[in-house]
Amino acid sequence: MTIALSACAVGPDYVAPRLDLTAFHTLPKAGAKPAPPLDQWWVGFKDPELVAIVERALAQNLDLAASFARIHEARAAAAGASAQLLPTADFNAQAETENQSLQSPLGKIANAFPGYTRDQQDYNVGPAASWEVDLFGGLQRTAAAAHDEAEAAEAEGYGTRISVAAEAADAYLQIRGYQARLTVARDQIEVNNRLLSIVRRRRDNGTGNDREVAQTEALLHEARATVPTLQTGLDAQLNRLDVLMGAQPGTYARELGGRRNVPVPPSITRTSGPVDLLRRRPDIIAAERRLAASNEQIGAAIADYYPKISLSGALGFESMSVNQLLTSRAFQPVGAGALRWRLFDFGKINAEVAQARGNHLEALLLYRQSVLKAAEDVEDAFSELTQSELREQELRAEVTALSRSRDLSENAYEAGAIPLTDVLDADRQLLAARDDLVNNRTESARAAVRSFRALGGGWS
Repeated sequence: MTIALSACAVGPDYVAPRLDLTAFHTLPKAGAKPAPPLDQWWVGFKDPELVAIVERALAQNLDLAASFARIHEARAAAAGASAQLLPTADFNAQAETENQSLQSPLGKIANAFPGYTRDQQDYNVGPAASWEVDLFGGLQRTAAAAHDEAEAAEAEGYGTRISVAAEAADAYLQIRGYQARLTVARDQIEVNNRLLSIVRRRRDNGTGNDREVAQTEALLHEARATVPTLQTGLDAQLNRLDVLMGAQPGTYARELGGRRNVPVPPSITRTSGPVDLLRRRPDIIAAERRLAASNEQIGAAIADYYPKISLSGALGFESMSVNQLLTSRAFQPVGAGALRWRLFDFGKINAEVAQARGNHLEALLLYRQSVLKAAEDVEDAFSELTQSELREQELRAEVTALSRSRDLSENAYEAGAIPLTDVLDADRQLLAARDDLVNNRTESARAAVRSFRALGGGWS
């Protein structure tokens, strides 16, 4: 809701700053999957479990629920500030009884009159109203600032939604990545077990020796040692995902126990430019709304230079007897007006205006910084996504070559053409390359998530 300020409202009128941003210099290539709608980018991964997890996190995340509470709080504060512009009406009813002291000045005088009684009653009933006339727009400026703050809180709520969706997707992708890396490690353990059988058979046949057996056993233990580390990372991401979904760690772990590949990321829309970023990024929207609020606070501070007028009145009945309370003789209207003008306060208003202007300048700089940071996030995410895709091409070629080299080395060793160390080296290189390939696929998918997040995707 935007409050229209009257012509007599003092202070500067807000004008949104204009920023000249050039096009992004890094753009990701089109992927195998088409670009999904930006408000629901997670559906573009074509992974039903990922979609279910993100939607569950958006429904159950406690940080997101807390952000909704802050939005309601800010809206209530804005409604209260708007209400200050309107008159306040009250209804009062009062009954009073008193046993008058005969030693008080009033009691000594009244006691001399015939028919005086010490027991006194007084009854008062009727509505009353008060109103501060906002001649110079101080209350209007304050109300407008409160509404700008409410809009900033709402934008921050959208920002929390974006973060929750991205964090849930990131945790899920890491879970799938760790599971794939565990599969690589266990496959390598099986290969090393087969190699150990070959080496032991050669030793038993007299063509090998105990040193070769010990070397192969060391390689097997090296492969096995990677499993606990990977399992620790997997458990941490499962726990992280449960907390993101508002559940105790371990609640949903079994649902993700099956082996699944890391989903292929979709294409990133190429129509999103810096102008779209200013419109979509909730942190930029929140910073701009706070800039607008700080501008209104300048006007509210300047309004204190001018007089303030308040009106009050009451239409009531007052009587010492209940029977006579609602009669014309007991009718007692009251009206009052007040003027308050801070003519001399040792520069307090000047200081308040200077503070408001300082807050506005700070808000302007923070807004510009948030725009630059958003552009940096997009450029970094696009660069990481692009480079990880290029790196995957080289890693796939490396794994293919190393797999062929390892098979040839094992055959040559069995034939007695090369020493065992050549086979062990080929094994280590292949394990490292396969693990690196799976990890790069995970990082590529995570970079896509960071790209959607940086573009402000996740809300409409």
